[in-house]
Amino acid sequence: MLNRAKFIFSAITIGLCFSASPGWAQQAPPLSSKAEHALQKTQDPWWKHAVIYEIYPRSFQDSNGDGVGDLNGITSRLDYLRDLGIDAIWISPMYPSPLVDFGYDVSDYTAIDPLYGTLTDFNRLVSEGKKRNIRVIMDFVPNHTSDQHPWFKESRSSRTNPKRDWYIWRDGKEPGQPPNNWQSWFGHSAWQLDPATNQYYYHHFYTEQPDLNWRNPEVRKAMYDALRFWFKRGAAGFRLDAVSRLFEDPNLHDDPILPGKNAYGDPNISHKYTDNLPEVHEVLREMRRAAEEFPGNPVLISEADEPNIAELTKMYGRRNDEIQLPMDFQIADVNKLSAPDFRRLLNEIDRNAAGGQPHYFFSNHDQPRQWDRYGDGVHNDQIAKLMAALLLTTRATPLMYYGEEIGMRTTDPVRKEDVQDPIGKIGWPQEKGRDGERTPMQWDTSKDAGFSTADRPWLPVPPSSAEYNVKAESQDPNSILSFYKRLLRLRRSEPALRDGKYLPLDQDNQYVLSFLRKAHGKGDSILVVLNMSAEPRTIKFALDAQGVRESSARPLLSVPKIGPEETVLTHFTVPAFGVFIGSVR
Repeated sequence: MLNRAKFIFSAITIGLCFSASPGWAQQAPPLSSKAEHALQKTQDPWWKHAVIYEIYPRSFQDSNGDGVGDLNGITSRLDYLRDLGIDAIWISPMYPSPLVDFGYDVSDYTAIDPLYGTLTDFNRLVSEGKKRNIRVIMDFVPNHTSDQHPWFKESRSSRTNPKRDWYIWRDGKEPGQPPNNWQSWFGHSAWQLDPATNQYYYHHFYTEQPDLNWRNPEVRKAMYDALRFWFKRGAAGFRLDAVSRLFEDPNLHDDPILPGKNAYGDPNISHKYTDNLPEVHEVLREMRRAAEEFPGNPVLISEADEPNIAELTKMYGRRNDEIQLPMDFQIADVNKLSAPDFRRLLNEIDRNAAGGQPHYFFSNHDQPRQWDRYGDGVHNDQIAKLMAALLLTTRATPLMYYGEEIGMRTTDPVRKEDVQDPIGKIGWPQEKGRDGERTPMQWDTSKDAGFSTADRPWLPVPPSSAEYNVKAESQDPNSILSFYKRLLRLRRSEPALRDGKYLPLDQDNQYVLSFLRKAHGKGDSILVVLNMSAEPRTIKFALDAQGVRESSARPLLSVPKIGPEETVLTHFTVPAFGVFIGSVR
């Protein structure tokens, strides 16, 4: 395996990302598609070394002046992403949709919403991305459709319609009462009465998002065919939305009631009978088999907010035959600078029973931005760099969220009438919705930060864009963006950071998280030291047990800067919220 890994790394570094380079092609006859597919399956998959970047398409770049981001806008910014060091982009849903949940209510799984462009525009994005070695990952919404999807329109038309069983229909417990106490994730009952047929349909999310019946084989086939449609068009994989909610208890047992009430005024409940049922894993295996019909090592990423690492590990499958990259919400939701908490979770996932590749992130379109969640209100920029180092130096496939590389912050609406997200409209003021983390990308200091020429973009551009934008930070060597660029270059250039072992160090330290990324063979290893406290901390290491002979580390990247004379392993000081990354042998 080590020899194979060395071969793969060498291949990648000379440019074998999507296909063989011209020079390589001259050395061997071209393979048949079947032979090429077989060869790719033996190679170290691209996603294991990739940095993935989530784009919320409404907010990245508007190309036609309507105030909403689009596919051509994304294509126009591919050079920025390439120069940043991104290997793949995951784009939130772009399918036709009534936009009740801004795309997560799909009315056609095999088309592009005109708001974002056309299939031709999608093809161009994939093609232009390929030229820059940037893959395109789609977002797939398997749990539910829009109530405007033709499938649901048929299903609700009568109790005898052939598609009636494509969704979850039940009689009420009594007249005027839903079948049980299940609650929607977005507040109130998860059952909606349909007067035309006098039955209730189940919706884990909004009433306009009826759940599909995944126990129906016709539903499965239709959904797998939708996956194949995009694979044929060049999609490199899918992020699977809310996959743990695909099945519900067919016996309709009530969920347990917990103390207190939620932001919508409902009793708190445990989603025991509507989340994480065992049948989910059969579907994930079938999705994986559908993906593996196609060349290029397609990747599946799962959104599954599992309660612990043991449950997360199950998403890989017993034979690593389900999800390659389960999103790790445990790491994402620590929500405080705690060396012990991060150390414990990193250790757990690194030793996961499936031997699966970890997949870490700190922000996405459903979470307040990390700049706010981890910042202390005074040192937020430095802490943003510290979090970048944590994300991009651990043994994992990292996922960035657009704008985190420039320190974008959460900017919530201040008035209910300004809220776009239905969650905020339902739960205001306790729940202000997710608009704050979805504001437009901040490119420069021109009107609306260079996002759009419209009189009014779909969400307002935050005032912070005057200081935190790509153009200004590109010219500042001490900016958050400049730090990300240096860090991403370092990740590419140092084999130990790409695929070295993760070895925790100084495990009793309450303030400083330290670890070694140990290279395979005789290469340099990388020492990472992250001070998660507001005071300087002096640390010492004895790394001979890890096979490191040197008594000092050669600095590669540090903020605030730590000079070479201060990096003796037996005694050196890391500033408050400081980052030190050094090379050792």
